[in-house]
Amino acid sequence: MRNKTIKKIIFFASGSGSNVQNIIEHFSAFDQITTDLVLTNNQKAGVLDRAKSLNVPFYLFKKEEYLDDSLLNKLQTIKPDLIVLAGFLLKIPKSIVAAYPDKIINIHPALLPKHGGKGMYGDRVHQSVLDSGDSQTGITIHYVNENYDEGSIIFQSAVEVSKADTAESIANKVHQLEYKHYPEVLHQLLKDQ
Repeated sequence: MRNKTIKKIIFFASGSGSNVQNIIEHFSAFDQITTDLVLTNNQKAGVLDRAKSLNVPFYLFKKEEYLDDSLLNKLQTIKPDLIVLAGFLLKIPKSIVAAYPDKIINIHPALLPKHGGKGMYGDRVHQSVLDSGDSQTGITIHYVNENYDEGSIIFQSAVEVSKADTAESIANKVHQLEYKHYPEVLHQLLKDQ
């Protein structure tokens, strides 16, 4: 029988899964926190290979499951304490947001509210930062609501943008912030529950 104090994390990811791997590895040292499932809609996502190599179950879902309640039903059988988005590009359905208030967490590769919203992900965000002439960028960890990148901000960390920076060099700086802070912030949220 499972100990009731165990906290469960599940992930939604669409890409390579480097943040997912980093978070799973962080929590592997803690017996009271489990990483129970990786969900993706992208059959070519690198996160699938990472989940396999880390022995974390994964589920490739179809869009229909996402839009009806079958995916919500799957989540409810797991009863996650946190749903972590890591490079996940689809908007979370209202039914899932409503079922898990303040339990769905996203990381955005810029300092929201700047450079957020529909279509703002990856290099598009970093190019937008460059085009704007901002002297800083960073990460924003926030709760997920029914709109892209508009949930309450939990944590932000900034890094300088130099005149020599490119979208690629900014991405590298931002990734370092993600790897350092995302697991720490999630850990604190679990402790606070």
